[in-house]
Amino acid sequence: MFIGHFAVGLGAKKVAPEINLGIFFIACQLLDLIWPVLVLAGIEVVSVDHLATKLTPLNFEHYPYSHSLLMTIVYSLVAGFFVGWVLKSKKLGVIVGMVTSSHWILDFVTHRPDMPILLSGQKVGLGLWNNLFLAVSIELLIFSAGIYLYLKSKTNMSQSRKIGFWSLIIFLLVIYLANVFGPKPPLDAPSAMIAGPALAMWLIVLWGYLVDRKTS
Repeated sequence: MFIGHFAVGLGAKKVAPEINLGIFFIACQLLDLIWPVLVLAGIEVVSVDHLATKLTPLNFEHYPYSHSLLMTIVYSLVAGFFVGWVLKSKKLGVIVGMVTSSHWILDFVTHRPDMPILLSGQKVGLGLWNNLFLAVSIELLIFSAGIYLYLKSKTNMSQSRKIGFWSLIIFLLVIYLANVFGPKPPLDAPSAMIAGPALAMWLIVLWGYLVDRKTS
């Protein structure tokens, strides 16, 4: 998933409006923020396989340190503890931990059986990405729900905030649809060429922070 993950971050604002959207974006996409760094470092491996799934041509060959269930639990506990400690709120820490863990759950539903349980061994995945229409429909529905919940938490947005927010939403949709329906990368594309652009996701985190930041 892509916008489905961001939907969780958007929707989480309804239950924890005290937390900036940028923090929720880090939490919901933490696994994908770690992944390109590990690929570029040669620790994890991704390649192109046009027959991988109907929705994405990426073959996630080896990514247990960023996407295994074991490491997701570790990341969720660390993120939740850190936020709970900084904000002095066990409740907010639990919410951030749950948002972080949601990434693996959504990937488990969409990926083919390439999601590691531990650092080695069994891999799982329900393979929703093999049904293009259903996968896109469900992700758009989840994204719409996230937008709705976010707007319910923001009852008095200024005009400039509205422009920033809807620009972000449109940008995420364009990126998502371009990845789904745009040209596929070449089969011989190196891992760095695939993972490198994913580092730009930090710009989306910053965008979310600026849209949602408090002003005096």
